[in-house]
Amino acid sequence: MIDFQNASFMKLKAVDPKGFSAMVSPMLIDGEQVLSAYQSIRDGIVFTNKRIFAINVQGITGKKKDFSSLPYSKIQAFSVETAGTFDLDSELELWFSGLGKVKFEFTSNCNVSEICRMISGFVLK
Repeated sequence: MIDFQNASFMKLKAVDPKGFSAMVSPMLIDGEQVLSAYQSIRDGIVFTNKRIFAINVQGITGKKKDFSSLPYSKIQAFSVETAGTFDLDSELELWFSGLGKVKFEFTSNCNVSEICRMISGFVLK
């Protein structure tokens, strides 16, 4: 599993989810769908209707990948910091039961309010 306390995720930008769908599709359960995807240089995160996948690409060739499955049902709280005038990056912090805090940083053109609304829809059922 990714060590989220010491991991440094580059700034994530929105990408076409089809690129990650093939990567995570063998792990999806019946009825689970990829909703959106975000990528840094090599690493990425994928939001489905059941969980978040954090993907850490390892090695020189990038063939080795670490997938961390973060189910919405384990989220206890989350915080969103939107981009400002001088600080152009946005942050999403999630607190998971049994795991602790997970932090993702997004580029300024990502709509973190939309991500927040999506997470709320799954967490606050």
